[in-house]
Amino acid sequence: MGAIVAVIVIVILLGILAAARSFKVIQQYEKGIIYRFGQVLPDIRGPGLHVIRPIGDRMAKVNMQIVAMAVPAQEGITRDNVTVRVDAVVYFRVVDPIKATVNVQNYMFAVSQQAQTSLRSIIGQSEMDQLLAERESVNRELRRVIDEPTEGPWGVRVERVELKDVSLPEQMKRSMSRQAEAERERRARIITADGEYQASKRLAAAANVMARDPAALQLRLLQTVVEVAGEKNSTLVMPVPVELLRFFEKMAPGPSHPEHEPAEEIEDFGDAEVAAAEAAISNAHVPQLEEASIPATPEVESAVAPEVQAVAPEVQEVTAPNRATSDRA
Repeated sequence: MGAIVAVIVIVILLGILAAARSFKVIQQYEKGIIYRFGQVLPDIRGPGLHVIRPIGDRMAKVNMQIVAMAVPAQEGITRDNVTVRVDAVVYFRVVDPIKATVNVQNYMFAVSQQAQTSLRSIIGQSEMDQLLAERESVNRELRRVIDEPTEGPWGVRVERVELKDVSLPEQMKRSMSRQAEAERERRARIITADGEYQASKRLAAAANVMARDPAALQLRLLQTVVEVAGEKNSTLVMPVPVELLRFFEKMAPGPSHPEHEPAEEIEDFGDAEVAAAEAAISNAHVPQLEEASIPATPEVESAVAPEVQAVAPEVQEVTAPNRATSDRA
């Protein structure tokens, strides 16, 4: 009786062990490969519960998710002889589970080594400016180099490769900083010089307008007095009459010009040359500055109010004796 019970217990244990070896659960993100007496069955099992032979069959599960693998920083010399240190990250996944388990012993380690060697190769083929400014093209080329030997033989597809950081020597960083500072200073000087040039053109045009009418300078002088008087200070301004300055100008030796002779128009020279020089320096298109034409100055007689015209004869009568006195002197 005891022997029968022992046999039953042994049979139950063997059944439990056979059931444990026969029933396999595959997750949604996995694929199952069956090895039957060492040979791979072409049928790949999907997610779910599967039954295999308890003797002679073995199941290997392959993860089909995208794996993000960090590539250790690689140091190399670029094509323009600059020492850099670059690290990256590789995104890949298994597309053929049979190749990934049969053709390569450890596809994770193999992809990591392939990414490191390819990264060093890309560093040697690229220039420093490409690694810093043209990341997209470098990423595409690095992905192509890594994916070429892995997808066909190993069944692993590289989805994306990204450069994480490009470390430069401290001396190179200081040189680049000095270069950027010099470039900013050059642009500042060009802008300042251009502003001075435009201001000088505007001031010359304003002087040309004032020279056509003597009363304009007097009005400007009175406006300056008003601005100074608006400030609450103890400054006393004594403007000099314009007629007195003209009297000294007439008494000074030298060729005299007619008082009401129209001044010559100031021609604009140098705009095209300045724009071309700035465009050649900065390699950028600089639009030429268009100087607005000076509006025609209205005649003084038409701009004077009727009340001022009525007072003008009286002012002339008062100033006539003063002028006669000055002529006798």
